[in-house]
Amino acid sequence: MVEWCASLTDARRLSPNTVRAYAASLHRFIAFAGRHLGRAVDGAALSAFTLADFRAFLAARRGEGLGNASIAREVAALRTFYAFAATAGVDASGLTGLASPKRAARVPRPVSPADARALVADIGDAALQPWVAARDTAVVLLLYGAGLRIAEALALTGSALPLGETITVTGKRAKTRIVPLLPVVRAAIEAYADLCPWPRSASAPLFRGVRGGPLAPELIRKAMASARVGLGLPASATPHALRHSFATHLLARGADLRSIQELLGHASLSSTQVYTAVDAAHLLDVYRNAHPRA
Repeated sequence: MVEWCASLTDARRLSPNTVRAYAASLHRFIAFAGRHLGRAVDGAALSAFTLADFRAFLAARRGEGLGNASIAREVAALRTFYAFAATAGVDASGLTGLASPKRAARVPRPVSPADARALVADIGDAALQPWVAARDTAVVLLLYGAGLRIAEALALTGSALPLGETITVTGKRAKTRIVPLLPVVRAAIEAYADLCPWPRSASAPLFRGVRGGPLAPELIRKAMASARVGLGLPASATPHALRHSFATHLLARGADLRSIQELLGHASLSSTQVYTAVDAAHLLDVYRNAHPRA
């Protein structure tokens, strides 16, 4: 298990969240297999599993209320593990023919430009210390103003200072990209850095918790939740929704998909094309609300 997880991180460069999810999936499968066989699961047992056994596991998971996306993750975890175990002599042929359920394309749910500005303005209101308010504002502006994932923003270190017109971001699979910084984003980060009570270090996290350690993403999600409740916004107004909003608003202002793909760090253009559906949905709403024959 340890070697497999290490290979997911080092060789495949999967995110820590994905590695944890895959490891949890495998633990569930091993527990199911142990109950299924009535004994401990070893290499010989892993090799003996048939397509019917794997389908029985997925049926059990489906019975626990899992949807297609979660079932697809279980299948992906099993395939990845068996591909790794095959190098140690485990027979993976039982997986042949195991289909992954189709997942409906999820259309992002961005917030409007006005709501995004309101969230940025209100994000620090609940903070007890000015530097914490400045920190939360800077992080949220990186999400909306630069399109960063929350993990990418919190992975920044003090080496990013002093800021220039761009910033280097490390995204999924350790892929780096250059992202432009709007003046308002740069000013917010600099204001936070000036107020932060912890000493700067090139190797230390740029965004700190109140005890000086790395800032936990849950704290930004909590601050966003407080701000959206105060503004009367829906639960879909999350930190990741600001990244969606960044892309959607760029598209609405005429940016091309290839440029947005580079800014977001998407490996495939198909991941970026989902934003065209968002923009088309907005146009349909305008049409239905404004056209006299709609």
